Amino acid sequence: MREMKDSGARWLGLIPVAWQVDKLKFHLKRNEPRNPGNMIVLSLYRELGVVPKDSRDDNHNVTSEDTSKYKYVRQGDFVINKMKAWQGSVAVSDYEGIVSPAYFVYNFTDDVFYRRYFHYLLRSCYKDEFMRLSGGIRVGQWDLPSEALDNVMVIIPPKYQQKIIADYLDTKCAEIDALTADIQAQIDTLEQYKRSVITEAITKGLNPDVEMECHQISWIKQMPAHWKIIPSKYLFHNSDKRKCEGDQQLTASQKHGIITQQEYMERENSKIVFANQGLENWKHVEPYDFVISLRSFQGGLEMSETTGCITWHYVVLKANKPICPRFYKWLFKSSAYINALQGTCNFIRDGQDLRFSNFAQVPLYEPPLSEQEDIASYLDMKCSQIDSISDQKKEQLTVLEAYKKSLIYEYVTGKKEVPVQ
Repeated sequence: MREMKDSGARWLGLIPVAWQVDKLKFHLKRNEPRNPGNMIVLSLYRELGVVPKDSRDDNHNVTSEDTSKYKYVRQGDFVINKMKAWQGSVAVSDYEGIVSPAYFVYNFTDDVFYRRYFHYLLRSCYKDEFMRLSGGIRVGQWDLPSEALDNVMVIIPPKYQQKIIADYLDTKCAEIDALTADIQAQIDTLEQYKRSVITEAITKGLNPDVEMECHQISWIKQMPAHWKIIPSKYLFHNSDKRKCEGDQQLTASQKHGIITQQEYMERENSKIVFANQGLENWKHVEPYDFVISLRSFQGGLEMSETTGCITWHYVVLKANKPICPRFYKWLFKSSAYINALQGTCNFIRDGQDLRFSNFAQVPLYEPPLSEQEDIASYLDMKCSQIDSISDQKKEQLTVLEAYKKSLIYEYVTGKKEVPVQ
């Protein structure tokens, strides 16, 4: 057991006696030359560090046509997203390129740090400290001042030990990441299977021997011959009933459906600013109403299971005749329907809302009511089983993530010593 001492920084705790502690500014300096031209654009991810922007298909930020003000980054420079440092958006870059003007770029001024060790140290141990040092009106706009960062204390093991720690963590983290990727692939497969189960049931029913027929409905090739096509506006109408006394404010979420804003905050452990003006224009929602939210073109419409009110920006749909709402809940969540709805929304990039007129362009169909009930019950049961397995896989990811964080922290702070090979 090596001898330990107080690091002087609560977020680092005890460190080996032979390790040093110093301020960041004595070893790094902000150096942010402008784009020299012909450079790749880099992005900083909490999970991945610095990577080429075009290597990711989930980066929806639009690169400015004018990158003259972008900052030049050399391989081995330390890059910080000053507004998200408290979330872990800090990294040593393995790439040469340019980054957003909103980032800080630091050069190392001496050879004290082994870069990979420093990368692990700052990304694993400093989130809480960066949160303490950041300030702003609201969380999403917190800003880390460069002066505060300059005076942050960092630990400095002997350089040969830094390399040993970094090499060990590279190996162990690669093993964890490979296991994580495998589990994530299983989750993705389960999600694909769930989508196929939904599509199969809501377009073909549950009887494999039923007579199928081609219909004049563009988004489904065939359906049971006895199912009836009906224009959407004949099956649902646009309800404009205003907020009733006592209505709680609701929120539309693809993850949770239509729930109260209070419940949403509890589930997500986050805060929502409740509206206190214009509430008289909010729309009344009842159980089994459907809500067209701003993101309905991405994930179908949401069925409400509660009473309350929702922002007037949304469209509330009520059935015109007896239906099984749970059947249409699954239909609206099917890939086929979502794709059809997307076909009416070529203006989404302009930020316009999805309207009832878009919904009305996509024809629907009616199985017999008893068949709607059977299909809905089957999908409730089947999708619950799939979700249960998926949730277990997601819990495994949570455990792996916590283990990886703990592993990095223990070794970069010297609380554990790399095993002798």
